[in-house]
Formats: sequence, structure tokens, C-alpha cells
Amino acid sequence: MKKIIIISAVFLFILTSLNINAQDIISAKDLAVKMKDAKTVVICADKADKYAKVHIKGAINIPYNSLNSSEFGKLKSSSDIAAILGNAGVSNTDLIVVYDEGKGKYAGRLYWVLKYMGASNVKMLDGGYKAWYAARKPYSKTPTTLSAKTFTKSLKFAYYAKLEDVKSGNYVVVDVRSKEEFNGTSEKSQGGHIPGAVNVPFDEVLNADGTFKSKSELASIFNAAGVTSGKKVILYCKTSVRAGVVFLALKSILAYPNVKVYDGALNEWVKTNKVEK
Repeated sequence: MKKIIIISAVFLFILTSLNINAQDIISAKDLAVKMKDAKTVVICADKADKYAKVHIKGAINIPYNSLNSSEFGKLKSSSDIAAILGNAGVSNTDLIVVYDEGKGKYAGRLYWVLKYMGASNVKMLDGGYKAWYAARKPYSKTPTTLSAKTFTKSLKFAYYAKLEDVKSGNYVVVDVRSKEEFNGTSEKSQGGHIPGAVNVPFDEVLNADGTFKSKSELASIFNAAGVTSGKKVILYCKTSVRAGVVFLALKSILAYPNVKVYDGALNEWVKTNKVEK
């Protein structure tokens, strides 16, 4: 009987470990080990001035907004993005770990972009730079540059929503801005939200320290909002920067099969459509 209990416990531990490893989040401790491998590329998604102040030693800087066009904050062409990534020393076959100062929104944006571009192995540092610093891992003010590589794009259109997708009525549309923005009571609100959208603020998927909440906590949050795994989901915010964090929570941690980010976001929507409060 004891043997059966022990074997069951070991089996459960293995299953749990596999589940954790399958998620696209990585701890500071595990990242420090992975960085010994030359095939691991760490990217700080913060703006250049913040990267210059302090960053993970060995990390390169690709500011999240350097991949945006001037049109509503939408992405540049996929060819331009592939060139930027390749010139920075990033290959689509590298283990790519993204992070920011700890709020997650910039790293989340870059995570989604890389997944959309077809990178095969992308992870986000759980808790961002704050977690790295707390773990007493090496940091630096000296910028890191890598030799150029080839980033071969393989676009995952299943992750990318267009205006017509939002209008189709075939998706649960999730606004990940704050409740005040969603309700139109913030000066940043642009008058309200896309009609029919539900509100799950992006920071609700994170703990106070910037790490992701547990699978059960996340499931409870989204189920309560009517965003269940059997539905097709579109995420957006003002420019869909904050949507990337929620994309990771739904796709990687909760394994939702159908999740897209509306790249045009509210900025595009309000140009030709009404919002509601």
C-alpha cells in the first residue's frame, strides 16, 4: 500500500513538473542556468533609457515599441520585424526569454509578437527584472550586442485578430484595460469600450510582485468573466500592449485553444466605430 502511495505521489510530481515546464514562463533561477547555453537569448523589452540604467547582464535590448508602426501603434510589416530581430542577434530557433522592469506589459507584448512571428521557443521571465534582482543574479549597465542572425518568419495567423474578426460576433472580446478605462470614467478611456466586450484588467493575471497567478486562480478569474476555454477569444487594450500578458496566461498557462490579439486595438476601433460605456 505504501509503495502504491509513493509511486502515485512521484507520478503526480512528474505530471506537475511537466505542466510547469510546458508553460512559457521561467524563473530567475532557471534562467540563470539557461543563459550558460549560447542558444539562449535574453531580451529586455523596456525602452532604451531604462535598459541603459540597469538590465540583466548579457541581455540585449529590443524596445517593444521599436516593432510598432505609426498606424494606431500596430506592428510593422513582418519582414521589417524579422530584419530587426535578426540584426539584433535573434533567431527563430533560439530559446528566447523576454522581460521588462516587472509590470509585464512590455515583455508580454514582445512575447506575443515573437509567438506570432513563429519563434519556436519563447518564454517570459516570471516577475521580470524585479525577480532577477531579488534572486541576486548578475546585472549590468553595459549594453550587450550579438552577432546578426537570420530570423525566419512563420506567421501564426491564429494569434492575430483584425477589425473584421472583432466585428464578426464569433468571439468573446476581452478588454484588458483598467475598469475606469473600460467604463469611460478615465481620461485615457477614449469614451468607453468596444460594444459587447467584457473587462478583465491585465494586472489581474499577476500577483503583486509581478509573477503570474496560479492556474486555478486564473481559471477562476476568466470563468467568472464568461471567458471559458471552449470559446474563441480576442484580446485588446488601447494599443494591445497590455494584451500580451493575458495572451500568455490564456494560451500557455490555461491552454485555451483559440486566443487572438487585436493588433489595431481601441485606437483603430474608435476611428470608424462607436464605443459604449
